[in-house]
Amino acid sequence: MTLATLALAFSLAPQSNDEIISKIVNEAKTNSQAMKSLQELTSKFGPRLTSSSNLERSEKWMMDQFKRYGCTNVHLEAWGAFPVGFDRGKNSFGRMTAPTARQFEFTSPSWSEGTKGAVKGLAIACPKDKAELEAVKGKLKGAWIVMDRQPRRSRPGADAPSAEMQAQIDLDSAIDAMGIAGRVYGSRSELVITSGSFRDKTFEKHPTDRSVTIRKSDMDALKASMAEGKSVELEFNLDQKFRKGPVVQHNVVAEIKGTEKPDEIVIISGHLDSWDGPGAVGASDNGTGSCTALEAARLLLKAGAKPKRTIRFILWGGEEQGLYGSRSYVIQHEKEMDKISAVFVDDGGSNYIGGYNGHPDMKAILQKGMDSVVAAFPDLPMRYTERANPKTQIGSDQDSFNAVGVPGFFTLETGSEKYGTQDYNFIHHTQHDTMKYVIPMYMVQSSVAHAIVGLTVANADTMLPRYPKFEYKLNPEGIPGLASVWPKK
Repeated sequence: MTLATLALAFSLAPQSNDEIISKIVNEAKTNSQAMKSLQELTSKFGPRLTSSSNLERSEKWMMDQFKRYGCTNVHLEAWGAFPVGFDRGKNSFGRMTAPTARQFEFTSPSWSEGTKGAVKGLAIACPKDKAELEAVKGKLKGAWIVMDRQPRRSRPGADAPSAEMQAQIDLDSAIDAMGIAGRVYGSRSELVITSGSFRDKTFEKHPTDRSVTIRKSDMDALKASMAEGKSVELEFNLDQKFRKGPVVQHNVVAEIKGTEKPDEIVIISGHLDSWDGPGAVGASDNGTGSCTALEAARLLLKAGAKPKRTIRFILWGGEEQGLYGSRSYVIQHEKEMDKISAVFVDDGGSNYIGGYNGHPDMKAILQKGMDSVVAAFPDLPMRYTERANPKTQIGSDQDSFNAVGVPGFFTLETGSEKYGTQDYNFIHHTQHDTMKYVIPMYMVQSSVAHAIVGLTVANADTMLPRYPKFEYKLNPEGIPGLASVWPKK
């Protein structure tokens, strides 16, 4: 046998698990693409609100990346449809223009009316009763109403309001009728948190009132100027608009097909959607989790991994509005649930994967993978926290699987003295969800943890033990538009 034949035979010989792990670690430490992918995702598409054009475009980009890395069965899977879309542009701003200039950090609700350009108006304290309304009604047209309370609104199907509440509802309606520019609320802290509801809204029929929330220090400065009796002027540009629906929503799916048990599955995942407050780009919630799943796929394929079970990568949609993408997936793939060994969800910000919570009987298999990760990153320890059942809901996509007995793992996000710790409460749904607070080393470790632990579970002699099912309603009727994209047969 010639040397060339020997070299070819050696190259075609199956690689040991240790060789694959070594290649994964070496590639990650010398050529990680995780931060590059995250930078490209956030700079190209920005925040990715469910029903937005940004999310649609980022889904297609993610598909292209999975295909480029060599994944198979790459596709979008519809999970439902929103009745209306919503896009927020990059030109939103808010400020006080008189008596002094001050830029605000602020947000406005998603799926709410924009301004169609900058709107400048007087700042007027919200009247507390009819007498105060009468005193200022000549100034209210085009004014920004500065609030000390939340507006009182009647809700369809709600109990009849008390006399006091009805008086506030009537007062707010009277203020609206004066042609105000909008309402300005103050946050309780320096964080401004974005939320909003798409329900009961269409392109043709939706509320047209405007509201903004500014951080506490901005509201304090605003009220101080008003208390001095000065004429205060505010200007807001709410660069946001509705778009016609229904807007079909998706999960992004890609695979590395199993070689021995392709019908058995390990899922590595994160949610691609985000909130979209001005200034935020959805970096840590949850661009990080999406890009560590993407990078795990790249590392496994680059290392030549041939898992016994299929490793499926899923980027969920609609997580922020109610785990819609994962709940729908469980419902649509009901017959496949008994074949899923584990679901890993990275959705806790930009710390590193410090371990998992799970049943004691699952520990041995996961510990084997964790030990390999810690050997590669000895200054980033991992732990397995035992819990007998998953009934305590964590609030991310693993809950959808735990509800039907499939082992779902929310990664234990952990910081270190060497690289620092991200304060996720400072980031979560706020104006600070930007690239500034992402810790690069943790992106490397998290991608490796996904790849090695996922591969370990995929190659284990058995699937992980099942959780007992418990009463947690996935509620198909609560998933918007599910029937329209996946009709029952």
